[in-house]
Amino acid sequence: MKSSAAEILREYGPFPQTDHVHGVTFDGQSVWFASGDKLNAFDPVSGNTVRTIEVAAHAGTAFDGRYLYQIAEDRIQKIDPKSGRVLSTIPAPGKGGDSGLAWAEGTLWVGQHQGRKIHQIDPQTGQILRTIESKRVVTGVTWIDGELWHGTWEGDESDVRRVDPETGAVLEKLEMPPGAGVSGLESDGGDQFFCGGGSSGTVRAIRRPKS
Repeated sequence: MKSSAAEILREYGPFPQTDHVHGVTFDGQSVWFASGDKLNAFDPVSGNTVRTIEVAAHAGTAFDGRYLYQIAEDRIQKIDPKSGRVLSTIPAPGKGGDSGLAWAEGTLWVGQHQGRKIHQIDPQTGQILRTIESKRVVTGVTWIDGELWHGTWEGDESDVRRVDPETGAVLEKLEMPPGAGVSGLESDGGDQFFCGGGSSGTVRAIRRPKS
């Protein structure tokens, strides 16, 4: 396993009227993050907030190329980002214990916090298709170029790790500075990850290492 210090490239926020950042996703232009009672979008170049949607947003956030998905306690909401409307909901596998959320290969991937699992689920029904066990508490989840990464956060220690999607074995670890927790995680599709900063009210961009 490769282990190195995370290289923090930029810190966004803290944002107005935001005391906690939960899930994070990227739609190709804006970074979205969940903050309890709303979804917020900001421009990663300027750092300015460009949009808010009033919707329950308690944990992971994902984007499938057209729609947003948002964990709200025991359910996952499918949201039209243009209108802000909730189009449908499915049950969340952890019944309130879920954290991260990602879209990949036509399915949703759900991080289960205390359960230390990542579930692949059917986005239409919520049915669990497969489960990956983790050695640590799971926060954010993201896929990039066939690689599965997830955040962890226990006490004052947090990292972003690449795991084998078949076995859950840890292949690589990026250790965050003490106190810099990772509450949500999303790739920008290139050489960066966006990391939700929990109660700091910030989002940090860190470098994704070259394979």
